[in-house]
Amino acid sequence: MTTNPADNRAYFFKIDTTIKKIRLILQKKIDDAKIDLTVDQWVLLDHIKRNEEFGISQNELAEMTVKDAPTVTRIIDLLVKKGFAERSMMPTDRRRFMITLTDAGRDIFEKAYPIVVEVRRKGWGDLSEEDYKNFVKILDTIYSNITH
Repeated sequence: MTTNPADNRAYFFKIDTTIKKIRLILQKKIDDAKIDLTVDQWVLLDHIKRNEEFGISQNELAEMTVKDAPTVTRIIDLLVKKGFAERSMMPTDRRRFMITLTDAGRDIFEKAYPIVVEVRRKGWGDLSEEDYKNFVKILDTIYSNITH
């Protein structure tokens, strides 16, 4: 059997532990700021905000966040219950819902965003733009390799 250097490199473990640490730190900062939001709710809120001009469907949110449909539905239900998002029927397909932010959702986004930026900046430290490009290229390649 031929071995490959990647056989003994647990790179996914490094990725996973880094993500978990970032999530823990971000959640603590959100909690310390007394913002009623989880990291998973933030992720959806962020994607809804980015697609605010045209709205976004639950299926699109699931695809963008790589979360299964029931999880996305549950998180949206919580965002709606908290008054941060609302569902409306898509004009082109009455079987699908478009998710948009409410004014309260935009407000909570504005409160949470600086905290997210702070954690991103701290994590990135003094890495360069070139580092970022290489990082994204490597992650995109791993994603593509594992997906195809």
